[in-house]
Amino acid sequence: MKFEQHLSQQQKQVQKLAMTQQLQQSIQILQYNSEELFAFIEAKSLENPLIDIQTETNYGDFPSSSNRTYTNEENNYLNQIPDSHTSLFEYLIDQIHLNYRDTYLRTLVLFLVESIDLNGYLMIDLEEATLKTGATAIEMLDALTLIQQLDPAGVGARDLRECLLLQVERDDSAPELAYIVIEEEFDHLANRKWGLIAKKFDVTLSEIQTIFDYIQTLTPAPGSIFESTAGLYIRPDLTLRIKENQLTVISNKTGTPSIQFQQAYFERMEATDDKEVQEYIKEKRNEFEWLEKTIIQRGDTILRVGTEIVQRQQEFFFKEDRPLKPMTLREIAEALDIHESTVSRTVNGKYLETEFGIFELRSFFSHGLSNDNTGEETSTSSIKKQLQDLVNNENKAKPFSDQKLVDLLKEQEIDISRRTVTKYREDLGIPASSKRKRYDA
Repeated sequence: MKFEQHLSQQQKQVQKLAMTQQLQQSIQILQYNSEELFAFIEAKSLENPLIDIQTETNYGDFPSSSNRTYTNEENNYLNQIPDSHTSLFEYLIDQIHLNYRDTYLRTLVLFLVESIDLNGYLMIDLEEATLKTGATAIEMLDALTLIQQLDPAGVGARDLRECLLLQVERDDSAPELAYIVIEEEFDHLANRKWGLIAKKFDVTLSEIQTIFDYIQTLTPAPGSIFESTAGLYIRPDLTLRIKENQLTVISNKTGTPSIQFQQAYFERMEATDDKEVQEYIKEKRNEFEWLEKTIIQRGDTILRVGTEIVQRQQEFFFKEDRPLKPMTLREIAEALDIHESTVSRTVNGKYLETEFGIFELRSFFSHGLSNDNTGEETSTSSIKKQLQDLVNNENKAKPFSDQKLVDLLKEQEIDISRRTVTKYREDLGIPASSKRKRYDA
């Protein structure tokens, strides 16, 4: 068999987008939230001597403390600044040094404290602790008992059951049988096999219901109150103004970084005869111009997308029940003539400040289900709200099954399957009907 190789030349024109490093960074900057953007600019300023960072500190409508007395607790912005708490570990150490004498037992207590996690649970087995310290089992148990007497109640527990028992033990207002029910029948109580518990202790189901309700007031993670609140502050990117039924979206400049060009430094460095310095300074000038342009484009894109969202969801801002219309990323992209992925990057981690709260732009998007009778679409958020209302108003002694919820929603011209109702119910954190049943209703 004979093989032949033929060579030929062809001219072909192909258009494609080259993902340069600057283009990749521009896309990344759009995706950054305010804190990430500031960190990026700060890093750039360390590399580029021509970048000077300035932060807007004008708080606009916020009154100064010098000319206003706060009488409304809700509007007292000073009270909304989080306190800096000590950690759980530091809090326990302070109590140990304050309450317990310097003995060998206290040494064991300090050893065990190092194995308590952020939720307040002991993460080391006592048998392992005895091997590491050389203490006896009784000494180690005594050390744990001392820890469990500290605040917060429940600290030092080895599991959820022990954590709840430690809290009940200190609470004089706890139901009479709460401690023994948790101690002996915790699994049956959690799995709502209350008939067995009622029969064993010769009490009514209503009394078991009271114990169960009381347990809901206890904390499963006593150490969580010491978690840091430093990362909980949100800096909104946009602010919504409502005046005479008109909605206006503006960029929120407060606290956002801006950059300025170090003109004097640039001129001084450009005047040098060193060619390398001149090339370096021109490169850094180009980098500054690119960064400035990218930041402006980012702000403009967020404002355009935010304004389009607000215009499409006007009922949310005017009506008290905050209804959302079905809206997708593609609809916003087509309206603004931008790519759908651009909208996705824009709405993630970007927030809109209103008079009644701060909302992530992403939260305004909701798919819809077509209504066969009206031909209109109902957003999934609206369906979930109606589902929540049905559950809130049900007879707690006879809660609605998922199929009954399907039938009730159908009466409201919402035709969805039982599987969808189950999914929405779980999304809302609503237990199944068997776990919603109450015996004191």
